[in-house]
Amino acid sequence: MKEVPIWEKSNLTLEEAAAYSGIGINKLREITNNDRCEFVLWVGTKRLIKRRQLDKYTEQCYSI
Repeated sequence: MKEVPIWEKSNLTLEEAAAYSGIGINKLREITNNDRCEFVLWVGTKRLIKRRQLDKYTEQCYSI
């Protein structure tokens, strides 16, 4: 089975999102624990990061 590159996936695991964005796993976990976080998708207890919305979020941030 061929693996899909990270930049083509719509949803990323925390590990993939950390590698993609350069933001640490613990910081991503902290940000996505907030109920108002718009780029987290919960699948049961699994946390996925919506890649395009994460890009928009980081473009608007001055510091994290």
